[in-house]
Amino acid sequence: MQAVAVTDEPWKGDACSLVEAYRAGQRSPREEMEATLAAIGTSDLNCFSFVDADAALAAADAADVSLPFGGVPAGVKELDHVAGWPDTAASLVFKDRIGKETSTSVQRLRDKGGAALVGLTNASEFGGLNVSVTKLNGVTHNPWQHGRTVGGSSGGSAAAVAGGLVTLCTAADGGGSIRIPAGYTGLFGFKGTYGRIPRGPAAYSRPSTEVFGCLARSVRDTARHLDVAAGFDPHDPWSLPSKGTWEADLGSHDLSGLRVAFLPNLGDVELEPGVEDRLRAHAEALIAATGMRQVEASVELPNLAAEWMMGNVSTLIAELGDRWPDCAEDLTDAIEDGLRLSQSLYNLRMAAEAEAKRLTVTRRLGRLFEEVDLVFAATNPGPAFPAEQQMSSPPHKVIDTVMTHPASRAVIRGALATARIGAGFAPNLPKNLLNATTKRIPDLVNMGGLTIVSNVYGNPAASIPAGTVGGLPVGLQVLGRHHEDALVLDVGLAAERELPWPMHVRV
Repeated sequence: MQAVAVTDEPWKGDACSLVEAYRAGQRSPREEMEATLAAIGTSDLNCFSFVDADAALAAADAADVSLPFGGVPAGVKELDHVAGWPDTAASLVFKDRIGKETSTSVQRLRDKGGAALVGLTNASEFGGLNVSVTKLNGVTHNPWQHGRTVGGSSGGSAAAVAGGLVTLCTAADGGGSIRIPAGYTGLFGFKGTYGRIPRGPAAYSRPSTEVFGCLARSVRDTARHLDVAAGFDPHDPWSLPSKGTWEADLGSHDLSGLRVAFLPNLGDVELEPGVEDRLRAHAEALIAATGMRQVEASVELPNLAAEWMMGNVSTLIAELGDRWPDCAEDLTDAIEDGLRLSQSLYNLRMAAEAEAKRLTVTRRLGRLFEEVDLVFAATNPGPAFPAEQQMSSPPHKVIDTVMTHPASRAVIRGALATARIGAGFAPNLPKNLLNATTKRIPDLVNMGGLTIVSNVYGNPAASIPAGTVGGLPVGLQVLGRHHEDALVLDVGLAAERELPWPMHVRV
């Protein structure tokens, strides 16, 4: 984990090794911050939406390097909140809004951890998409290949860490938003058991799937972040207590003999050519190196992506308030469509269908984890797709024209309004329309379909770098039982030691 100190470029190693270099007098927080700001200023990744250089340099000058992340430059996902910084939710609707409070997890990283906050990293609008393009901030690019996506919603954080700009960024995962960009950029991305890190100071009850975390270059950075940020907070009644020994406990599990099920297309998501073979080879190498046992198992899971998306729109409606629908032109087309689709099709019958599917997922995964200790799966259906796309498969010319042409969109709005009225007379109409739509456009449920199951179930899961397909990274997803977060981290640690990955790809 050691890295050579080159003071005109940001640190090449992980955050923990940077703190070690500070303490050994090999590098100063001021030198690191100046190098970081210079690199951000010349980067073509477009991964920061806001940089507070003066505050960042002041924090570096005042850094206490005895703290866990003392003086480490850290990015903050722009869906988090920092008092006095822009609070845009990555949307033109709130482009002038300024934050009035700081998220609990960010405050802990800054005050308890000692990190020097640099600025805000780009996210998808309201965190609603697994892509990295917004009307407010434009397109964020993948450091492995410019013009490729970094996924979302924590895309800017992934690009900043993998791109060599900073060693650590905050992130959150409500449907895969840590693991998806980690998979696309060759990073370790961990989502803990639901409630592991508090979501305060204002935590909606929905979507009841979101877990806060980070994007980092190493497993020990992720564990140290848990030491700093995890733990109960009274503003989030779903948050969990923490012993605060995540880093100290790394490597404490004996992995030999653990039963592993390799289920690459979890949730019946279609994988792109080459992905399953690459993941199978990586999984078999990891199993052989650790003494784990691959066992035969299967599980059939309903895809909840569409119902999950529509049910969560209630919090977005709450945030937009009386601005909706007049603000529709300021929203990305996908977010506007999601709002209109949800208002038109999401009724009590569909809510019941969603809850029935959720119960099915819980029961079937519960039975699966009685038979196995860990599940290995793909993180994403394929490697990174073009950055401007809003879906992972190539755009369909007819669908693309219909969804972007103003006249066609007006017709769609009218049709959805009619469907909303029709639902009053035929309660099953919305469900039938949705089923027909997803059969014709399966990518609507493929994106995030591999990751959402762990958000719905609430168990810990991580994306581990598993090599490349076509020169771009793919991730091996590791799922564990509830509250066995430390075991999932140790699997990541074993992979890091036996099958190491590059900490970054460029500056």
